[in-house]
Amino acid sequence: MWDSALRMFTFRIDSGALRNPGAASGVHPFMAVVNIVNAVPLPRTPSGADTRTWYERVLGWAVAAGPPVRLVTGVRFDVLEVPADAGAGLLRRPGLATGPVALEGRTMRFLAAPGAAEELDGLLDWLEWGGVELELTALGAGGGITAPVPPGRGPGGDPRRAAVWLRPPEPGCEASLPAPASAGTSSTSNRT
Repeated sequence: MWDSALRMFTFRIDSGALRNPGAASGVHPFMAVVNIVNAVPLPRTPSGADTRTWYERVLGWAVAAGPPVRLVTGVRFDVLEVPADAGAGLLRRPGLATGPVALEGRTMRFLAAPGAAEELDGLLDWLEWGGVELELTALGAGGGITAPVPPGRGPGGDPRRAAVWLRPPEPGCEASLPAPASAGTSSTSNRT
């Protein structure tokens, strides 16, 4: 696109239109370039309908009405929310298997198997973290999160606050979402 605009501008200069602006077409060469630049469309941002359709049809996920489009938790997945710094530390761990991971502002969201939110309190008690103040939120049945922009599409609004995928979902990814191990069932629980 820019090559053709540059060629057109160069042609106008070579043909003498720049020395006599009205001679060739009655349009000043600068205005011709401005008109070409204005004809270039702005980047497409997905509408709420596009986003909603992608989640419903491609992934088969439940979506709540809005703007913004919201993904319903507790049906196909639960969500564990942690501060972005803590989540980034987890993602840097070698070999850590996670499901899809989203970021919105200063919150990182890890998708987990449905029911994980219900098991979290028991798991924390088993780890003896029940009384520890953690910046951890579990969203299960009846909850929801702002739908990140589908992969491969530009963010709408303020990109610093927009929900985006760090590890995007793929169709059928729910089958491999991590689930917390039930308290006391790990192989280390038999140690003396």
